[in-house]
Amino acid sequence: MTTVKTFIQTHILGLPRVGAARELKFALEANWRGELSDAALEQVGSDLRARHWALQRDTGLDFVTVGDFAFYDQVANHVQLLGCEPARFGFTPEQSQLRRYFAMARGLTNGANADANANDNGHSSVNSDGQAGCIHADLAEHAGCDQAHRGAALEMTKWFDTNYHYLVPEFAPETVFSLACERLFAEVEQAQALGHAVKAVLLGPLSFLWLGKEKAAFERLSLLDRLLPVYGAVLNRLKQLGVQWVQVDEPILGLDLPGAWRSAFETAYWQLNQVGIDLLLATYFSPLEENLSLACRLPVAGLHVDGVRAPHELTSIADWLPVHKVLSVGIVDGRNIWRTDLDAALAVLAPLVAKRAGKLWLSASCSLLHVPFTLAAEDGLDAEIRSWLAFATEKLDELRLLKAALAGVAEVTEVAAEVSEALAISRAAIASRRASVRVHQAAVRERLATLPDDLDRRASPFARRQAEQRQRFQLPAFPTTTIGSFPQTAAIRAARAAHKRGALDAAGYAATMRAEIAGAVQRQEDIGLDVLVHGEAERNDMVEYFGEQLDGFVFTKLGWVQSYGSRCVKPPVIFGDVSRPKPMTVDWTAHAQSLTALPMKGMLTGPITMLQWSFVRDDQPRAHTALQLALAIRDEVADLEQAGIGIIQIDEPAVREGLPLRRGGWDGYLDWATRAFRVAASVAADRTQIHTHMCYAEFNDILPQIAAMDADVITIETSRSDMELLRGFGAFRYPNEIGPGVYDIHSPRVPGRAEMVRLLDKASAVIPVGNLWVNPDCGLKTRDWTETEVALRNMVAAARELRQRHAA
Repeated sequence: MTTVKTFIQTHILGLPRVGAARELKFALEANWRGELSDAALEQVGSDLRARHWALQRDTGLDFVTVGDFAFYDQVANHVQLLGCEPARFGFTPEQSQLRRYFAMARGLTNGANADANANDNGHSSVNSDGQAGCIHADLAEHAGCDQAHRGAALEMTKWFDTNYHYLVPEFAPETVFSLACERLFAEVEQAQALGHAVKAVLLGPLSFLWLGKEKAAFERLSLLDRLLPVYGAVLNRLKQLGVQWVQVDEPILGLDLPGAWRSAFETAYWQLNQVGIDLLLATYFSPLEENLSLACRLPVAGLHVDGVRAPHELTSIADWLPVHKVLSVGIVDGRNIWRTDLDAALAVLAPLVAKRAGKLWLSASCSLLHVPFTLAAEDGLDAEIRSWLAFATEKLDELRLLKAALAGVAEVTEVAAEVSEALAISRAAIASRRASVRVHQAAVRERLATLPDDLDRRASPFARRQAEQRQRFQLPAFPTTTIGSFPQTAAIRAARAAHKRGALDAAGYAATMRAEIAGAVQRQEDIGLDVLVHGEAERNDMVEYFGEQLDGFVFTKLGWVQSYGSRCVKPPVIFGDVSRPKPMTVDWTAHAQSLTALPMKGMLTGPITMLQWSFVRDDQPRAHTALQLALAIRDEVADLEQAGIGIIQIDEPAVREGLPLRRGGWDGYLDWATRAFRVAASVAADRTQIHTHMCYAEFNDILPQIAAMDADVITIETSRSDMELLRGFGAFRYPNEIGPGVYDIHSPRVPGRAEMVRLLDKASAVIPVGNLWVNPDCGLKTRDWTETEVALRNMVAAARELRQRHAA
């Protein structure tokens, strides 16, 4: 038997780390509740890594990737690795690194030290004012930190244009770096002990700095000279461990970089190259464009590029990249779940094989963190649609087949037969999807073709609408509300699970949900909120709930994807044209309104968020799918209004997330994205108040477009940034009403009245008092009622204090 040529190699940039059955999620939450020790949590992590490395090896990858695992977030891993934990936390060397890690991620609760909170159960210890205590009495010595902000978690924001959230490093002029954590090296040793060929992965130094935030007036690029020796020390340790290749992720090469940052790459990588270890510079999510020649000439041993997002650059990269360097092509889509068209992929790769003279690696376009783990458990999924899909495990197999098809398999009969069969299956699946009558709906296409030009305009300008709405609702100054969801209690989850398995009939389930809604309404009245919500007891997820009731969607059983920490989402799959067969929320919302004389806010998920948080069909422009979604939501707005609901919130937290990474694509995207929102909202009469909500993203660079969405009220996340995000809204003179969040719901830390008053004082300094609302950062689904009630009472008390002060 002739040996198969092996000059083409395969690897991945990263694998989903929560596990096929979300093992990491459940272990983390058990640890935080005090039910699982730190040692046991570490063992879960060790077992998951071993399992995932074995999967990579057994699928035929030439390297296993080490360093992509994290208990919360890979950027937070680097904060500890590089020794730059923010001084404001007051950590001491005696404290457990894992406890410090979770404190940065989740905030600090009461206690004399971090280890006193090692078994944080999701509740916050609070004093008589509801103020969470700090970790050390001597925190006041840390200059530049407000008393109330010292225990707050690191800011969280979106990882480029994905729905993954990373923890934002904090930098100051005095920031120093050191090699301070052994975790990466221990993981390398674990993989080597299991017999694996290891490729380690690091976030590159320039991307690490770029993704951070200054906490003082200085240029964080100035820290590079201090940072590079620590990266050199990390690389040297990896070299000593026998690691041959290190993947260094520099995704910012796909951005519009200032000249100083572009220039810094050559200096930085010249210095890192001196260590003498093979570096694979990895870029993804965006074309390189003006950075293409820079990336090709950097002194590294190889370059990974995103062949899915930037296939048009592959020929130029193959020409520019020196022949002695490895070209790694991300040919399998790491961001979506559609099966790879193997014939199309081979057509792209064949000329590269000829040009690269053996220096070609195959990979997914980016880390597979962004797709579900495996299709193996999806036995209930529609067979035809299932044949169109590939999750992380299946994408590994696609890489194996592509390598075999390119590596001279014609000389090996059994391998050639397998490749031939795989190509035939791929062709059949691709053809099935293209021809399926389930994908296209004539009625949807006809409606889109006949839309009037002014469909996206409200009847009157904001000033007139505002006057009518104030007359209708008679709300006090600094009106209080929440973002929509309330804690999903054990009773809610038990009823949903029983209904799903057939143990609770539809009537029984509805009765349970109505009781939960009644309880939420009563709690809100007791707390003293001004605008109520029904609490979303009946909803499993803000996207999935709607997608289950829309045509054109399909759902998986275990298609979970990590959003941050232990938080996982199960994105729907939009496979065809979208339409709304019947009302989705009207009965629940109308029931809630019947229980109170206070305004009840209807809660909907907006078209762009439905788009961004789903796996979207790739056979038509995303703008077309967004408009189909907008029309479905528009129909729901009309029905809510007809049912007497006067305030309707259309959540759009993902508008900023969908922004192209290159500014050249911004205008086109923002035109169709904001129009989709207006199409959904503009059916409302002037006296109906439209809210929207956005969170965990930088909005200041798209404020004109946010204003153009023309929502009557926008609520945004601002507590983690200490109202920093609000400054842009003030400088822009945002014309409509705004609710800056005063309570970080992603942390178990409960802020007190005084802290919220301080935040509202900062807000009222930049936003007209008459336009300010008071609300948490986001929905309260993930919290429990004990801490939620304390926090909301503090919030109401803060609003009342501001009312009294401004009325005097």
